[in-house]
Amino acid sequence: MKLSYRVESAQLLREFLQAQRYSKKTLSAIKRNGALFVNNRFVTVRERLQPGDVVEVHLHEEQYSDYLQPFQQDLKILYEDQFLLIVSKGAHQNCAPSREHPHGSLIEQVLGYLQATDGTVPHIVTRLDRNTLGIVIFSKHGFIHHLMSSCHLKKWYLAVCEGQTPSQGRIDAPIGRRKNSIIERQVCAEGKRALTQYETLLTTENYSLCKAQLITGRTHQLRVHFAHINHPIVGDSLYGEAHPKYSTQLLRCVYVHFQHPITTKKIEIKDNYHSIETIFNMV
Repeated sequence: MKLSYRVESAQLLREFLQAQRYSKKTLSAIKRNGALFVNNRFVTVRERLQPGDVVEVHLHEEQYSDYLQPFQQDLKILYEDQFLLIVSKGAHQNCAPSREHPHGSLIEQVLGYLQATDGTVPHIVTRLDRNTLGIVIFSKHGFIHHLMSSCHLKKWYLAVCEGQTPSQGRIDAPIGRRKNSIIERQVCAEGKRALTQYETLLTTENYSLCKAQLITGRTHQLRVHFAHINHPIVGDSLYGEAHPKYSTQLLRCVYVHFQHPITTKKIEIKDNYHSIETIFNMV
């Protein structure tokens, strides 16, 4: 993977790269298994740059972890470029391997795809619970993952909730791990601040279709917050009740928006709204 930059002021290459958020660890990896060029000439970080110089960074190659078992299966790709891959995840699939589900995860599926195409190694930028559907973002290199960590991501979800929710709301309630559980979360005073905004799009006598935005990103945040206001998500057996028809919670990440960390272009991704709206009309 190659990244190019144009220099605007005289400085050492090391200083220039540090300003682009290359860590000492990344620069060491590039030194071992990558390359630096200025105006098509191989250099080291001690090179002195001049205005107008073109810096080209050849990022180090990465190896995927031994515990991952890549496999090839059709992906629903929503966006792809040299640096990022954005896909839509179905239900009954972990984003990453777990003790209960050691193989068959989305990252292993993505790894199988990338190994057959450009040979890069995926890094999970955004995660969804096993039974939550929708948009998941992967970077194709650890350095891109590092840059994405400071991107301001906007994420919207659709959720079918029990009962009739208010027309709109703001849930500001701290979330922490439930005592004696490694999975379950709860609203508790000692938890970390969690903030959700939502609006109700449709209602029936027993259910509401809500569009919710994560302002913070706590584990199980939407599931915990809607249960906290006594409107648990339909099919969420952990924080509500199992549904006789649906084996997953009716929750889908349908929209993400961010500024690309390399191209600086605004990226707006929408997943298929209609499937969960169709389900809502069937509940």
